[in-house]
Amino acid sequence: MADEYYDQDDLIDEEDYIEAYCVRCRQTVEIIDPQPVWTRKGMPATRGECPTCGGSVFRMGKTNAHGDSPRPSRVEIGGSEKRKQPALAQDTVYVVYADGDEAIAQQLADDLNKSGIAAWMHGQDEDGSTVAWAGNVHPALKLCSRLIYVLSPESLAADDVTQTWQFFREKRKPIVIAQIAMVEPPDPIRRSPRFDLVNDYRGAFRQMVQALSR
Repeated sequence: MADEYYDQDDLIDEEDYIEAYCVRCRQTVEIIDPQPVWTRKGMPATRGECPTCGGSVFRMGKTNAHGDSPRPSRVEIGGSEKRKQPALAQDTVYVVYADGDEAIAQQLADDLNKSGIAAWMHGQDEDGSTVAWAGNVHPALKLCSRLIYVLSPESLAADDVTQTWQFFREKRKPIVIAQIAMVEPPDPIRRSPRFDLVNDYRGAFRQMVQALSR
């Protein structure tokens, strides 16, 4: 499923329009009001609206609108590379996903924010290098009250994703599963609330918001 909307390396052809996969409508659509952006991990992408449902759509890949601007770099404080502690709203939801699922995870986070639920995306301030936080645990893992696990074959195989849901489970924090492929979740969290975004995104998303708002 990820291949439908993930296109990281190719320069998008902008002669006519830019397309993206809308998980709500389950089809490829023209992006309305496309805006060049950089992802949490510093990759070029385009964000806009679906012309059919009005929801957020997101496509990986660099366009001419990105120009020659470099991807965002880490914050430097006092001459050394350090990271700022994340400023998170109360009851922020941590969204964990595999790299290949970033586009759909970004759409999900955007829809959550529009619904009034603050979302922190996995690796939000990473740039591909490693920074050792105290205890090797990112502050967002400690500060976020709930977890959305974007379930796919790739996320099942990703060690960082596994370590994240294991951390939330050990801390007895609620875990919600956003299923984007027909695979079974890891056995330890198989009883967590699961919402099928593959067959009915709108209905499943509404139910997910209700579950997160309790």
